Amino acid sequence: MLITYSAFVDVVAKVLLALGILAGVVCVVDWAIRARKISPFSGVARFFRRTVDPLMQPVEGRIVRYGGQPASAPLWVFLGIAVAGIVIIQLLKIVGGVILEISVAASDPRRIPFLVLGWAFRFMTFALIVRVISTWLPVSPYSKWIRWSYLSTEWLLAPLRKVIPAFGAFDITPIAAYILLVIVQRIIGV
Repeated sequence: MLITYSAFVDVVAKVLLALGILAGVVCVVDWAIRARKISPFSGVARFFRRTVDPLMQPVEGRIVRYGGQPASAPLWVFLGIAVAGIVIIQLLKIVGGVILEISVAASDPRRIPFLVLGWAFRFMTFALIVRVISTWLPVSPYSKWIRWSYLSTEWLLAPLRKVIPAFGAFDITPIAAYILLVIVQRIIGV
């Protein structure tokens, strides 16, 4: 089963790479048309205005709303496709790791509590990372995308804030919490 899943992930990675290359070519040609490197009256330009430009309009609108140039829409689309492909491949690898862990735990039921503890530690580490990165971005801690990380980690960070003072505007308690999680994880052997 794991060999089949690994082959599936390889096929998906190759398909995403091919789609990324195709999107890159389309974005370069679209940029060349917008930057007047290719004549706007050519057949290629007419084809792109008819087929590709309607797909770029939502991205252009968003870019213009934030003060950018509409000619940069192809670059943003390409970057979005590349990031989405990387995220999909990484999520598939995570799922493969979970399948492997479950198959190992199924062979020895005594490992199930350690498996669940390992998942809890990974979740806490991920929640800490999301919480720290969200403080760097203009995102509200009450946003539905971020709030879960605050709710999941506050029980660990609140007591540490009482012990560890802030260094000016820097709160190092997430770093201390991460180190504490790693130490406890190593002691338990998860």
